[in-house]
Amino acid sequence: MRPFELFFDLVFVFGITQVVVVLEHHLSWGGVGQAILVFWLLWWAWTQFTWALNAADTEHPWIEFGTLVATAVAFFMAVAVPEAFAGGALWFALPYVAVRVIGLTIYIGVMRENPEGRTVVQSFATASLFGLAAVIVGALLGGEYQAMLWVLVIILDMVAATAAGKGDWAIHPEHFAERHGLIVIIALGESLIVAASGLVGAERSVDLLAAGFLAVSITCALWWSYFPVAKPALERSLSHASGVKQATMARDAFSLAHFPMLCGVIAYAVAIEAAVAHPSDPLGTEARVALALGLLLFMGGLAVAYWRASCEVKTSRVVVSVVTALGVFLLADVTAVVSLGVAFAGVAVVAFLEERQAERLVVRDLG
Repeated sequence: MRPFELFFDLVFVFGITQVVVVLEHHLSWGGVGQAILVFWLLWWAWTQFTWALNAADTEHPWIEFGTLVATAVAFFMAVAVPEAFAGGALWFALPYVAVRVIGLTIYIGVMRENPEGRTVVQSFATASLFGLAAVIVGALLGGEYQAMLWVLVIILDMVAATAAGKGDWAIHPEHFAERHGLIVIIALGESLIVAASGLVGAERSVDLLAAGFLAVSITCALWWSYFPVAKPALERSLSHASGVKQATMARDAFSLAHFPMLCGVIAYAVAIEAAVAHPSDPLGTEARVALALGLLLFMGGLAVAYWRASCEVKTSRVVVSVVTALGVFLLADVTAVVSLGVAFAGVAVVAFLEERQAERLVVRDLG
């Protein structure tokens, strides 16, 4: 992976931070819906570029230049996230469309020597125009029409991805898995920043230090649940597939299944902010829902990705994730520190069980 790809990712992680800020100030069903719509657009712009750069010669100067231009444009898109539903939708929509167009242009150029690949990318680009138009029209109309049209955008994006699913997308599995792993780890790092921000300048207490320690521990456990076992398994499955099967697996297990996972990280970060702010008090209903749903989306989304890639159901992950989420939500009268302790225990158990299972498989294969 080239350094400019990391540079590109950092702008999108800033966008994720902006979504967290929006949720912190509008933690309601309406605010959650708006956050999901904005984050989908951020995610779809990122994932489209990831597919394009995966197929490209990233050492080519024009690829670097195009990506850096897209990075600059994406910066203004990320800055405009808080205004996307607050009267400044067009300031978000215009750079979003520009980033998408730059990515599609790069992708078509990369595939110019691959007739089959050029055909599927051109089909995807043509189908994507309807979604891009809906983003602009929604931004111009505002209000309920904006929300409805941006919901339609998600449907149109899915249709475009499905319609162009057949063909040669020139996927390089190792790089593809690495890029998705990187965005996950940077997003998890953002949750650490949220926890650290709550500690800076606050009066030290046992509960505050415990909340900070548990926030770091949960984030590390989430990392553990993804990288040592699950990520290599996803990469192996993608490497063993080819053709249309590989393309649809990459779309489903990575581009689609990773979206709810990162939504989970955003919800988790919102809950951490609330827990660190008042560690001695019980979490409010909204914060408990954010924590429970965040863990469930991240660990459950990864279970879906694993199932899609290997056709294997991670029963222990699913069961423990559901039990942990229910425990966090139902324990309404305990302090925020206890809620974080329950969350950490659940994620750690999932990571430990899968690590042990992976070790047993290695021993069996060696035997």
